[in-house]
Amino acid sequence: MVAIGIHNIPIFARLTRGAAKSIWAREFVMAARVAGRGGLHISFSHVLPNVLNLLVVQATISFAVAILADAALGYLGLGTQPPIPTWGRMLKEAQTFMSQNPFLAIFPGITIAVTVLGLNLFGDALRDLLDPRVGRGR
Repeated sequence: MVAIGIHNIPIFARLTRGAAKSIWAREFVMAARVAGRGGLHISFSHVLPNVLNLLVVQATISFAVAILADAALGYLGLGTQPPIPTWGRMLKEAQTFMSQNPFLAIFPGITIAVTVLGLNLFGDALRDLLDPRVGRGR
């Protein structure tokens, strides 16, 4: 999981840098500069609130991808070692018993799918809630 987390750092860094650059070029940041605000104050009071919603949505998507990666690594035997249970290893071990009890493989597979789908829907709902450009339909 640490390796998966480290793998996602550049994604968050690029997203934050790109969004912050576009916010720094907007009129309200220029107005804050003209008003005498410092760079640190502008970063925390104007740029960070506008970038934070993107980071939260990206975090939910990355968390879903991390769950899939962990399940895939566990299935291949490259994840955590056997005393620690993982959904991927549960699927791998249930393969040999599919003819006797298919539910051993169905439940971990459905759990992975529902969790990833739920995280994606949660991220989409957060995007709709936090993005001021999206109409709320009210």
